Amino acid sequence: MNPAPVALFVHNRPAHTERTLRALRANDLASETELYVFSDGPRRPEAAHAVAEVRSLLRNLAGFKRVVVRERERNMGLAENTIAGLTEVISEHGRVIMVEDDNVASPHFLRYMNDGLSVYERDEDVISIHGYIYPVGAPLPETFFIRGADTWGWATWKRGWDLFERDGQKLLDEIQARGAAREFNFGGAYNFLGLLKDQIRGRNDSWSIRWYASAFLKNKLTLYPGRSLVKNIGFDATGTHCSVDTDALDVDVADRPVKVERQAIRENPEARRLMARYLRTLKLRLFWSFLKTRVKVGVPRGAPAPVASHAKVDGRE
Repeated sequence: MNPAPVALFVHNRPAHTERTLRALRANDLASETELYVFSDGPRRPEAAHAVAEVRSLLRNLAGFKRVVVRERERNMGLAENTIAGLTEVISEHGRVIMVEDDNVASPHFLRYMNDGLSVYERDEDVISIHGYIYPVGAPLPETFFIRGADTWGWATWKRGWDLFERDGQKLLDEIQARGAAREFNFGGAYNFLGLLKDQIRGRNDSWSIRWYASAFLKNKLTLYPGRSLVKNIGFDATGTHCSVDTDALDVDVADRPVKVERQAIRENPEARRLMARYLRTLKLRLFWSFLKTRVKVGVPRGAPAPVASHAKVDGRE
């Protein structure tokens, strides 16, 4: 196996970055994997020290086949930094595994990602492989497909990333023209369309909602694991857009490999039903959390906090 490269996006959270790197190094494929790290510049002068701390962690970084660090001279913002970084790596390698500084991976994460990329490489209907799965409270298959795309520890090929549409207005117009808003919102379980509208209005700079919408409109599928291979540690008030502690999205990462075997390429309706049920519950929990704390939170797919809050998301942007 020739493992896919990993693109890691970091900013101003040295403790999170250190945990994420330590988890990646614990994977058995780490020593065979090229790691690209994209370090965004500070948004404000007072953040310069934290950014410098992160960059010091990246110097003489061991445990990977090769490490390439891109230190941005200015603050590009999460969306611009991510889009540029992914495009760079995919242009060179044809595929990529994407991780952010608060995505702590299972020791079996890289194996699962590479297996998924290999098994479904030639299947045009599959746009990506995802590592996180909501704690839906019911058994799920070892792996399964859901329409769209997600952004907490994931992988794709050049053919998938080529479908990414940067223009949020185009995406919104097409969703509305098809009368697909309810389906885009998981049967009304969560207002993902609201975040897309907020991105268009400049209330957020979410690339992830545009990635989801791009995949959704092309009727593409993402492979999910039945047991999560990623844990997000960003809900601790350190992220610009993730400023509340919550266990609503917390998971224990898989302690054994997730086996990727070829299956029929179609959405799993029961898994989608369970995810929709969970999203309805999540919406209520986040709403009450918002009322109590009046802060912002972020969830996968670039999902907003309760719509009334107009909260921005995407972690550290």
